[in-house]
Amino acid sequence: MVLELLTSPWPLGWSVAVFLVAAAITVLGSVRMTGIGDTLADRTGWGEALFGAVFFGLATSLSGIVMTGVSAAGGQAGLAYSNAIGGIAAQTLAIAVADFAHRRSNLEHAAASLSNLSFGTLLIGLLSMALLAAFSPDYTFWAVHPASLVLVAFYLGGLKLIQEQGEKPMWRAVRTRETLPDEPDESGEQDRFAGVSSAKLWGQFIVVGGVVAVGGAVIAHAAESLVLATGLSAGIVGAVFMGVVNALPETVTAIAAVRRGAPTLAIAAVIGGNCLDVLNLVVGDIAYRGGSLYHAADQDQLFLTAAALLMTAVLLGGLLLRQVRGWWRLGFEGVLIIGVYIATVVTLAF
Repeated sequence: MVLELLTSPWPLGWSVAVFLVAAAITVLGSVRMTGIGDTLADRTGWGEALFGAVFFGLATSLSGIVMTGVSAAGGQAGLAYSNAIGGIAAQTLAIAVADFAHRRSNLEHAAASLSNLSFGTLLIGLLSMALLAAFSPDYTFWAVHPASLVLVAFYLGGLKLIQEQGEKPMWRAVRTRETLPDEPDESGEQDRFAGVSSAKLWGQFIVVGGVVAVGGAVIAHAAESLVLATGLSAGIVGAVFMGVVNALPETVTAIAAVRRGAPTLAIAAVIGGNCLDVLNLVVGDIAYRGGSLYHAADQDQLFLTAAALLMTAVLLGGLLLRQVRGWWRLGFEGVLIIGVYIATVVTLAF
């Protein structure tokens, strides 16, 4: 009975309900993880940027990883690809949303750091490689395209370089009155978990991330049911519906981090989560037994990849130019990111 419920299509009402419940669980879990992550970043000495981009990005991307894997294993290649890349576009939009919560200045001005710039560059490289893979020869080994191995190696190599440059930086952002530096709170006054050991905090961090991950499998099945029940394209459901749910952890994380006075963590969690979401394609390529996931992508998915590239380039430009204040309480990059995302959704819809 349980197996049939998990494998058979759900009615439209059930599918919508699952999306709403999963979104609520994701939001609550992400708020909790924000406080734990900021504290662990200070205690470990790794800094908000590196911790947020790797560990925090992984935890908030778990649901998306499971969504992509389950969809690909079910033969829904378009849904799997669209979820991975659509999540990147929606999560980049989350930075513009978080900018509204940062009243002092443009968020990208306050959070400019070498690590965030480096992770943005890494993300552009990963997205470019995914796009190139779709136009490369359709060759697979055990139904896995070689580009998947290259993506993993590229990501790990990028992490190594970013870690090394963090130890001996060759570039620093100019400090201004609006800059909030990424420095541990050595006084411990901001440590909300002063009475909790780091081991217990790591345990809580893993458990909450696991809950979010389990929800991802259910969301993926609900998305497949939505495609069957509504007749909507896999591109729209994956990029918009699944992508938005996938982006909720980063959105709430970014807003909560900004309000906690940790803008560097806000940007790092989104960019780091986006880098890991590109690796979702690797998970999908392995799970998809119909050949190369990259070559299963249609024009909509490739268009979405190009849009995610453009949004990332705009974000990187904002981090470099560091506009103190811009249009409508946003920097120029925030307005452009919102515009590109809306134009992308409209184009996919028609």
